[in-house]
Parts: sequence; structure tokens; C-alpha cells
Amino acid sequence: MVEILAFAFGIMYTPGPVNLISLNAGINGQAGSTLRFCVGVGCAMGVLLLIFGYSGAWLLTPRYQLLISSAGSLYIVYLAYKIGRASLQPFQEQVSAKFTLNFKSGLMMQLLNPKAFIVILPITAVQFPAANISGSAIFVWSLLLAAMAFGAPSSYWILGGKLGKLIKHSRYFQRLNMIMALLLLYVAIDIAYQHVYLPLL
Repeated sequence: MVEILAFAFGIMYTPGPVNLISLNAGINGQAGSTLRFCVGVGCAMGVLLLIFGYSGAWLLTPRYQLLISSAGSLYIVYLAYKIGRASLQPFQEQVSAKFTLNFKSGLMMQLLNPKAFIVILPITAVQFPAANISGSAIFVWSLLLAAMAFGAPSSYWILGGKLGKLIKHSRYFQRLNMIMALLLLYVAIDIAYQHVYLPLL
């Protein structure tokens, strides 16, 4: 059972679109709305774990994987555009125009995040059966893993907040926002290439 936690931690806490967005929000001093975003991420993960934990991985056919990956890539490009566009504005305008995160955006982001399925499918299809996790135990494990999913973007948000306090000049905020936008764009292209283009070949 430790293997389940180690596997989930290893994937959830590495840089990905959700964690990068939370880091950016922390750097820019976004508080309450980002916490709701993190709750949305955790709820989405809990829902997905419950669905696939009880119904099995057969629900997620290659066709659905392609659709989710395509929609996820486009959504990440949209977020990269919003962050990048804000970084090109003067700092005062940038602060007022920054992308607002909320519960719904966290929920949607994680439901469309192919990285979430990289966590869910091996856990529900391989690790749960191997550890004889079934019935009510699936519910308990889903809640535990959902709490871990909430903790991942939350830790990046806190780290971003600490980093944001060290930055003294507005020009650096603009540069960091542009770097975050470019990283998100890279993630979107990588997802589209790995999970959409290659499967179609």
C-alpha cells in the first residue's frame, strides 16, 4: 500500500499544469481564490478515483483519452495565453487583470488534465486489485489520494508566495509570469504530442 502513496506522490508533486498555475498564483499574491482552485483539483481527483475505482479502467477507451487530452491541451494553451497576455501589460494593469482561479477552474483543469489519468489508471486498474482494495476501502483510499491531490498545488502556491515576497521589482514579476506562460505552453504541446499526435499515428 505504500507503493500506491509513493506512486501518487511522485506524479502529483512533480511540475505539471496545475502545479505551475498554482506556483504562478502564489508569486502574484493570489490568496483565497487559489485555495478554492486547489480544493477543486482535489475534488476532481476524488471523483475520478471513485468512478474508475468502482467501475474499472474499461470506461476510458483510447477514443476518450484522445478527447480528454485534446481538450486538456487546448485549456492549458488558453491559460498560458491569459498569463502571458497579462505579463505584457504594465504592472498595475497586470495586477488588476490577472487570471482569477476558483473552484470551477480547478475542477475543470484536473478533469481535463491527462496527468491525472496517468495517476488514476495504474492505481485503479493495477494497484488497488493487487492490494485487495475493494468495496468501502476504495472510497477511503480515494479520499486519501484526493487530499494528496489538493496538497500538491497548495504546496506550489505556498512556495510561490514565499518566492513572490523575495521579488522587489515589478519587472521581475512580469518576467516570471512570461516564463510560467511559456512553461505552460510547453506542457500543452508535450501533452498534445504524447497523448494526441502519437496515438493517431
